[in-house]
Amino acid sequence: MPSELLLLDTHCWLWAQLGLVQRLSRAALAAIRNAESEGNLRVSVISVWELAMLEKRGRVALPMNVRTWIEQALSKPGISVAPLTTEIAIESVHLPGDLHGDPADRMLVATARVLGATLLTKDAQLIRYSRQRHVKRSKHSWLFSPRAAHHHTRSAAR
Repeated sequence: MPSELLLLDTHCWLWAQLGLVQRLSRAALAAIRNAESEGNLRVSVISVWELAMLEKRGRVALPMNVRTWIEQALSKPGISVAPLTTEIAIESVHLPGDLHGDPADRMLVATARVLGATLLTKDAQLIRYSRQRHVKRSKHSWLFSPRAAHHHTRSAAR
């Protein structure tokens, strides 16, 4: 059975690429490996931006120049970039429930919802958001998927 799309939160992408597997649960690591082998591993362009910002501010130390690190990390087989589309941008503003205002987190959740992907995160706020049932929870607290398709049609009169 083919794996579904797996969208990595920035920290999960960083940990997986740097080999910091002890920071990932066995289920998370298995999900990454399975999605990667099927070509279903995704990183949002927002994570690329966020990682570059963290590196610039000295909050993340990479073993090489950030551009080179990102190019190498994204050139591996099985992983590709999920672009920021107008649909994702709009969805990030209209997410159901109560999600904090961090634009990167909102874009990640919106990307997962639009793509129908599972988001892999260890972010406590995103895991709490998944408990509002606007995204489907996995038996593993790190993984959550979109509950239902987002709404493509909205009344212009609203």
